[in-house]
Amino acid sequence: MTKSTLIPNFFKFYNILWGSALPFLKRHPRLAPTFDRRINPVHLQPADIWIQAASAGEAYLAVSIIKALNPDRPVTILLTTTTDQGMEILTQALSPKKFSTRISLYVDIFPFDHPKAMHKAVQQVNPAVMVLLETELWPAHLYALKRNHTAVLLINGRLSRKSSRNYRLTKTFWRSFAPERILAISPGDAQRFSQVFSHIHVDTMNNIKFDRIKIHNTSGNASALAAIVPRELPLSIFASFRRQEETQIIDMIRALKKEVPNQVIALFPRHMHRTAPFLKKLNKNGLKVYKGSQISSVLSGPAIILWDKFGDLHQAYSHAGVVFVGGSLAPLGGQNFMEPAGLGIPTIIGPHWQNFAWVGEEIFNTGAVTRCKNRQHAVKTMCRHLIKSGGRENRIDAVNHYILQKQGGAQTAADTIWASWVDKS
Repeated sequence: MTKSTLIPNFFKFYNILWGSALPFLKRHPRLAPTFDRRINPVHLQPADIWIQAASAGEAYLAVSIIKALNPDRPVTILLTTTTDQGMEILTQALSPKKFSTRISLYVDIFPFDHPKAMHKAVQQVNPAVMVLLETELWPAHLYALKRNHTAVLLINGRLSRKSSRNYRLTKTFWRSFAPERILAISPGDAQRFSQVFSHIHVDTMNNIKFDRIKIHNTSGNASALAAIVPRELPLSIFASFRRQEETQIIDMIRALKKEVPNQVIALFPRHMHRTAPFLKKLNKNGLKVYKGSQISSVLSGPAIILWDKFGDLHQAYSHAGVVFVGGSLAPLGGQNFMEPAGLGIPTIIGPHWQNFAWVGEEIFNTGAVTRCKNRQHAVKTMCRHLIKSGGRENRIDAVNHYILQKQGGAQTAADTIWASWVDKS
C-alpha cells in the first residue's frame, strides 16, 4: 500500500472502529455524563495554546507549566483532560487564580478521537500551538492539527520499550503526524522517540515531576503515630504495600522482630479496604497486632501496629528509623519512595520500581534509598539501619542536592511553549 493511500484507508477503518465503539461508550457509567461533549465538542473555546493533560499525572504537570509561564502579552490557553480526576485537579489547582494575569485560561473535557469530532474540535479551538504531555498520541487529533497548520510539541515525553516496539512497527504511518518538537525526560526515552520519528530532532529536559517534590524537613511535626510510640524504641514503617505482597510482608515482619525484637513496627497498607483482611492474615500467622484507632495512650513496649486511619503516613515518616515502601516486592511498579527519602529516613524498596524509574538510578548513590533484590535482602538492610542509626542530615542534604539538580523542567517547558507561540504569532 502506498503512502498516499495508507492514511485515507486507515481513517476509513478507524472511523468504522469508533462507530462500533460509541454505543458502548455512551453506556459507560464514567463516560455517560460527558459523552455528548466528547463527541460534539462545540463547547470548546478558541485558544492560542491548547494543552492536553490526559489524566491525574499529566494534569499536575500542566499545572506546573501554567504556573511557570510569565507571558509578556495576553494569551489564551485551553487545558483539556480525559478523566474526572484530571478535571478536578486542574480546576482546583488553578482556581483561585494562581498564574499570570495575562493568561486567559479555560478548562474542558478532551473529545473522543473520532475523526469527525476531532476535526470539529481543532477547527473550534484553532490553536497556534498544541502541547501534548508524556505520550499523548492520537491519530485523528494529530491529523487534524497538521491540516490546521498547528505547531505540535510533545513535552515531558516518555516512551516505554514496549510501546516503542509497537510504534516502530507503524512508524511510516506516525511519521506523517510527527510533532514539530519532542522534549524527552531521559536519553533512553529520547532514543526511543528518535527511532519512531527519525526525521525530527529530539531533545531532553528535566522531568517536571521533580518540580513537584517539596524540599523541606518535617521532623518537628507531631503525628498520631509518634504520640503512641515510646521514645526509647526505634520505629520501622512498612508503607503502601499491596495485597499481592502481604504474604512477603508478614515474612519480613517475623524476620525483623527476630533480629531486632525491641522495636515498634507500623503497617500502612496502600488501600484501606485491605486493613481488615490483612489483620486476619496477621493473626492467623500468630502475630499480635494492635489497630491504630484502638490505641489511646503510649505503648508500654514493643508492638506491631496496623494503621487504619487515612492520611497519616507522611507525618509518620519523619519519626521512623527505617521505612520499607511497598508496591516493589511484586511486579506492581512501586510506590512513592521519595517522600521518606527526602526526610532523610533510610528508605528500602524491592526490585520493582518501574513507575518511579523517572527518579533515576543515581538516587541510590545518595545513601537515602536502597533497592533490594528480595525480601531477605530488604530485612537485612532494615536491620542494619535500626542497629546503626544516624546520618540523617547527610541523607537530607544528599537527596535535596539531587532533587535541585533535577528541577527546572516546568520552566523549560514554559519557555519552549512560549517561544513556539511567539514564532507562530
